[in-house]
Amino acid sequence: MAQRIRRLVWALLCGLLLTSWTAAPALALNDGQQLVVESWRLVNQSYVDPDRFEAIHWKRLRQKALERPIQTSADAYDAIDWMLAPIGDPYTRLLRPADFTALKASTQGSVSGVGLQLGIPKDGTAVVVIAPLEGSPAAEAGIVSGTELLRVDGTPTEELGLESTAARLRGAEGTAVLLEIKTPEGRTKEVELQRRQVDLLPVRSRLIEREGHRLGYLRITQFAEPVPQQVASTLQSLQKQGIEGLVLDLRNNSGGLVSAGLAVADQLLDGAPIVETRNREGFSDPQQANRGRLYGGPMLTLVNGGTASASEILAGALQDDERSQLLGSRTFGKGLIQTLIGLGGDGSGLAVTVARYVTPSGRDIQNLGIEPDQPLPQPEPLDPGGPGDPWLSSALDQLQQQLEQPL
Repeated sequence: MAQRIRRLVWALLCGLLLTSWTAAPALALNDGQQLVVESWRLVNQSYVDPDRFEAIHWKRLRQKALERPIQTSADAYDAIDWMLAPIGDPYTRLLRPADFTALKASTQGSVSGVGLQLGIPKDGTAVVVIAPLEGSPAAEAGIVSGTELLRVDGTPTEELGLESTAARLRGAEGTAVLLEIKTPEGRTKEVELQRRQVDLLPVRSRLIEREGHRLGYLRITQFAEPVPQQVASTLQSLQKQGIEGLVLDLRNNSGGLVSAGLAVADQLLDGAPIVETRNREGFSDPQQANRGRLYGGPMLTLVNGGTASASEILAGALQDDERSQLLGSRTFGKGLIQTLIGLGGDGSGLAVTVARYVTPSGRDIQNLGIEPDQPLPQPEPLDPGGPGDPWLSSALDQLQQQLEQPL
């Protein structure tokens, strides 16, 4: 009897221990930790190169990020930055609330800051200027494509990284920021700029009458949401004015919305291939223009080292489909596509590289760029499309010669 009682007590104790263990609630995550977990999940399910995760022990990075002291949103942001860094992709990054808001605003046509579009070259260390925005404080100060940003208000850009560098350049109108830069010629200097509201004016055009010919000039500085409709209206207006040829200027167009770039390509190409994207599963998604186009006459396209991303998609399609020759200098070489994802309710977000793209002929331009059909003499004009622009004059001369050739 005593032995049976002992066995019963032991069984009850075991049952209580088992019940207690299985019923114990999991440790609850605070809001900051949940932000880290959500960021990890979103990148894990959408990043273009999942093989990269094994090399950097991606799951372990999530755990180590959660082991950091995370009590505030700032702690969470730092943990996410730390977690994403080993991926080695500067375009896959956390966007703090102000950065996320500013980036979305820039796709709609305005930004407050100094007007610099930034990128990372193939060595992955320096922060360089893709292009200054026209009419911006940076452009007025003579900062050109290829300039390296060394410090912002005394802090090295290598410490800041791409997004934090861009964030420090933005700010309230009238405030000042001190830049230490290295020019493409290798000269180091300091420049103080006053931030202000910069209207992007992404589409500009004019009619140019030249020795009896009526030529159209169309400049696209960024692929923002309104651009396709603005380009369509511009093409219709120029044709009503009787243009015989068109110069498309994509210099210093650092990209923007890929969908806007594809829509403009559709307006210039008649059923021809535009681009092929390749996702994380290795599937290819060819994009092709619809039949018909808004403008089918002769055209030439100007490009330079500030021509990047969505504008390279357009330039590559025009060149590969033999729709337009490219004149100028080699483009930037950004063959990756990002998506923007909002995080929770705190206003932050993620930019995640979700695809690579190749031109219609299969060229991968990442870190390589596109070589123009006709290189134009250096140095490049500081005011593309402005008075005395020698590259525009060269394009107009060549377009005129094409028009005067006997059929």
